[in-house]
Parts: sequence; C-alpha cells; structure tokens
Amino acid sequence: MESCEGPPRSAQGLMSSVGASWLRAPYPAMVVDTAGTVVEANARAAALFPGAVRGARLADAAPDWLVRGHRSTGPGAARRAGPAGPVRGRHGTRTLEAHPTPGEGGHTVWWLVDDTDRSQAQAALRSEQERTAFLADASSRLLASLNTERCMEVTVGMAAEHLADAAVLVAPGAGRRHPLAVAAGGTVTHRTARIDPSAVPGLAEALQGFPPVPSRWIDPAALPDWAVPEALTGPVGSVAVTPLPGHGVPAGALILLRRGDHAAFDASEEVFARIFAARAGIALSAARLYTEQSGITATLMAELLPPALRQVHGVEYAGGYRASKETERVGGDFYDVHPGAGPDDETLAVLGDVCGKGLQAAVLTGKIRNTLQALLPLADDHGRLLCLLNGALLSSHHTRFATLVLASVRRSGGVTHLRLTSAGHPAPLILRQDGTVEEADTSGTLVGALPDLRSTTAHVDLQPGETCLLYTDGVTEARGGPLGDVMWGDERLRDTLAECADMPAEAVVEHIQLAAATWTGDHRQDDVAVMAITAPRTTHLTAVDGHTRGRYTA
Repeated sequence: MESCEGPPRSAQGLMSSVGASWLRAPYPAMVVDTAGTVVEANARAAALFPGAVRGARLADAAPDWLVRGHRSTGPGAARRAGPAGPVRGRHGTRTLEAHPTPGEGGHTVWWLVDDTDRSQAQAALRSEQERTAFLADASSRLLASLNTERCMEVTVGMAAEHLADAAVLVAPGAGRRHPLAVAAGGTVTHRTARIDPSAVPGLAEALQGFPPVPSRWIDPAALPDWAVPEALTGPVGSVAVTPLPGHGVPAGALILLRRGDHAAFDASEEVFARIFAARAGIALSAARLYTEQSGITATLMAELLPPALRQVHGVEYAGGYRASKETERVGGDFYDVHPGAGPDDETLAVLGDVCGKGLQAAVLTGKIRNTLQALLPLADDHGRLLCLLNGALLSSHHTRFATLVLASVRRSGGVTHLRLTSAGHPAPLILRQDGTVEEADTSGTLVGALPDLRSTTAHVDLQPGETCLLYTDGVTEARGGPLGDVMWGDERLRDTLAECADMPAEAVVEHIQLAAATWTGDHRQDDVAVMAITAPRTTHLTAVDGHTRGRYTA
C-alpha cells in the first residue's frame, strides 16, 4: 500500500471525507487530477499499477486505455460528450473496468474492477453462440439435399470456411479407390483416387468409425500429396482427422488442414469438429441410402411400366397409360404385347386391371405379367391359360384379384383375325370402316378370386383400317362434367370411338385419352389403360382411282 504522506490540500479534503476506509477498499482506486497526475492510490491500486505513486504521470503508470478514459473526464470533454462512463481494457492477462467518480477540485477517482472472469464468460458465450449458429446452418444446408455429391460439397466447403484452411472428405470406396471432395481457396472439387488410407495417421481408423487421432500426433510433413489440396497456399501446420458417423456404418472421414501461420487445433476445436462431423455423417448416410433406394426403385419400376408398342407382323398396336396419381408412375392397369415367332404365328396382346391402386397393385401387376410370359406356349387356348393364371394367383399370398382381356392376333392376307377372351373385363369394341362400333361377344369371370373360371372367346376379323379397342373401366368410369360427379360412360366412349374411323392406332388412343381427360378435367380419376389394335391400310388400288374408302391392297 502506498503511504499518504503530504497530500495536497484537495486530496487531504478527499481523504478527510472518506477516512482511512478508502485506503482499505477491496477494489483498486486512484485519485488523478485534471493534469493527469496521480494524487493518491490505495493499496490494491498500488499493487496493480506499481508506478502509480503520488506525483507520477498517469500515462507512465497506467495502460493507454485508462489514460484516454481520464482525458475524456475533463470539464471540457464533459461539455463536448456528456458525462463520462466506465472504460474497459486489458492489463496483462486481466481485463479491467474503470469507473470514474468526480472528486473535489476537479479530481477524478478511478475505481477499477477486475472484469476478467466476466469477459472470459462473455467470450465463451459468444463463441458458443457462433458455434450453435454454425451447426444450425450446417444442419439446414446438409439436409437440404439428398444428393451425395452435394452433401460432400457442403461438408468440405463449410469445414474449410469455419474450421480450417482446407478440408478433404474421403468417402468409403470399393477397394482402394475412394471418392474425394476437396475444398481450399474457396473452391470445391470432386475426384476419385486410388489411395492408401494408412498413409495418413488415423484415417484408416476413421474410415472404420473409430475415435479420431489427436491432431498433435499427426505429422503434417508426412501427408501424401493427395491429402494436401493444391489450392492450399503455404505449408501445412496442423492436421486433424475425424470420422463421419452414419446410420450404423461410417459415412467417410474428414481431414482438416491449417497453414503453418495459423494456430494449431486445440482440444476444444477437435471436439467441435467431431460434432460437425456427426451432422455431416448423418446427412451423407441419408443421401447415400436415398440414392441406393432410388436406384432400386427405378430398376423395379422399369419392369412395371407398360412397354412402348409398335407394329408387329403387319398389325398396328398402340397403347396409352396413366396412373391415378400424378406422383406415381405405376398402378394397377397394364398392357403387354407378346409377338409371335413369325408372321404366320399369333401375337398375344393383353390388357388388364388389378383391383386397387398404388404399389401393392403394381406388384401384383408385375406378377401377372410374368406369369403370362411363362404361359405363352399355351396362348392358343385362352381358357386353359386363364385357368392356370387363376390358379397361380389363388396360390399366392395376395388377396387382390384382376380382370383382363386376351387378344390373339394374326394377319392373313388383307384380313386380321382376332381371338378375344374376356376374364371379368369390359368387352373389346370393334370400330368398322364405316364408323360403326360393335362390342365383341366375349365374357368371363375375373381371375384370382374363385377356384373355377369361366370364359367365352369371340372370333373377330378386321378389315384394313378397322380397329379393336381394349380399355379398362378407368375410361368409362372417369367422373367429370359440370359438377364432376358424372361418369363418362359407355355411350360417350362409343361415340368418341366412332369419330376415329380411318385413324391409325396411335391416333385412336390419343383421341380416346384426350376426350376422357377433357371430361374429367382436374378431378381425380382411376388408373387408365387403352390399347388399339388396327389392321393397317396399305395402298389404294389403282383400279378404283385411289380414293374410294375401303379399297386397299393387302
């Protein structure tokens, strides 16, 4: 504690007003006059500022921030900027907050409070808030996409921007070839490389999901070339490797690199990097799982979608299909065409409707199509083929049933012969050259519901230009009209089909679909499948001047 011998009169007045207790105050306190000279300092102030003895200049004894704060407390300064408030600054390893109090004769009493703990707490709070905001931003950006490469880009980009100077993401690979995402200098690149994970300490373990190796155990000089991005300027000063944990299996590993002129990773930063890696690993794992499932779904869906139809052995085939929901590509309606071995062999066309909608109906559709493919050698007997299909569906675990119609088609000369058999399905319609529409005389019971199946087969001949239309009940039961509750019905279908005389098969299908869609408008409808089998026109006979309807070569 500094002695108080011989204080000036003003200080003596102050001392007399506060007494000896001022000297024993628990906080450092100094009295400084308007000229910036220390008038008095108590024991704690003397211990804090050893040079703050009576008569010393404040500028020689105290830090600059306190000197500047004292200058702002003068009478002139007060007039210019208003009453002076506390000032804060560092002194050694401490942070101090100095509160000025006016004394007698224009002196200022500086009360100093050690603010180190509060400053550290505030700094820690700001750091934690920044990390929380960073993790929230990372979660949003990582989960915004289910694309694997995009997730890798976001991961290394954010790591290089907030955690290090550069980042390399090593994804699990087949053999020694691993997909890599590299971020440095504001750019992200992708490549696949044949690497040896054991060349980077801790990387092989991280790729298996083991805890990370402390950064102090990794020698930056020993890194292989592929682990150091070309865009990273300057030598590598420190390296941290952390695993990316996924859903049950590791999603890869993240290598963080800092330049030599930057601080090395400390324990707190390594822990925070692992927290970030956990979020990135989950996002990468979800993206990879989604990609795998999308590939499986696309493969299965390709087998369930109706085929593209074309002319087979001189007969035109065209089909149109639309699932009940725009978000689904497959449903319970289907059609297929199985070409005969040669022009004299029958081609089997099938159009059916499985009870229900959605994925389960699509699965049963696939089963029926595969079973019919296996039963093709028996296609010359529709009744036997349908009985075998009925038995196959009854022996399965499905509780659904189906209706379908079979059409065996063979062209002979200018006439196309059809054998049509319905199994609980709407009878095919025959469009003649003159625009009349007939219904094929066939009927039967549905398949997959009853042990016994009955069916009758109709024999129909098509002249050139005539069409046989197969359709599912989604066409006639499509609801629309002014109130959206009236079915399109059989009569509207017949009238619309009558307008298709002289049209090729593809045009017939498009006309029927357009008319039905116009009727339903925006109202929800069932699955719709339509198939047209048309005996093609060839060349007009020159003997009848090439314009008379119905006169064509075979």
